[in-house]
Amino acid sequence: MKRLENKIAFITGGGRGMGAAISKRLAEEGASVVLTYSKSREKAEAVASEINAKGGNARAVEADSIDPKALTSAIQNTIGELGTIDILVNNAGIYIGKEFESHTLEDYEEIMAINVRAVYVAALAVAAQMPNNGRVITIGSNMAENAVGPQTTLYTMSKAALTGFTRGLARDLGARGITVNLVQPGPINTDMNPSDTALADFLRSRMALSEYGTGEDIAGLVAYLASEEGKFITGTAITIDGGLNA
Repeated sequence: MKRLENKIAFITGGGRGMGAAISKRLAEEGASVVLTYSKSREKAEAVASEINAKGGNARAVEADSIDPKALTSAIQNTIGELGTIDILVNNAGIYIGKEFESHTLEDYEEIMAINVRAVYVAALAVAAQMPNNGRVITIGSNMAENAVGPQTTLYTMSKAALTGFTRGLARDLGARGITVNLVQPGPINTDMNPSDTALADFLRSRMALSEYGTGEDIAGLVAYLASEEGKFITGTAITIDGGLNA
């Protein structure tokens, strides 16, 4: 029996990058996967089709994380159709990089809406119906603890907020055996953060392992936390960054 057999996983932003890797890995572990997308419909549907072609069970649904009503509706529809959500993975996120003096209030509202508010909205929509021993896993960033350079203020602030949320929610849901954890990736080779740029060379020079990670590296950690083996880990942030923060 696979580690996540008969589990339902809901993954925001699960159609590309790390989200796609997480979707595929949880499906390989036996979970039925619902993954959301906002703009990359073709990529999301391709991920779901790949999972289904390999004998898994996946569907891609449109739900922009910046819109609380759309996100809540997608979760409620999933619950109505499948009966439960055992594993919530808050993966959707954005980065806005510019000189601080160029920031606008709209920049603040956008990044906080997706990187922080959407995490709260999704957890709130799932928590009441999540069965005992469920899992809430949020994808943050190692930059919450190490702003590696300029033009990162909004992003690091938004990701740092997830630490407090994770600790508080772990206390709120712990009596039901539900674990709540934060995964903080460092440099991961995706289309949004490719490993063949000048910035990548700089980051590698700061890393203990001197090499970018992969989406599969992150997915492996998420799968562990989602499984029975991760049942005694909660309320914590786990940094997976090749030693960039060491």
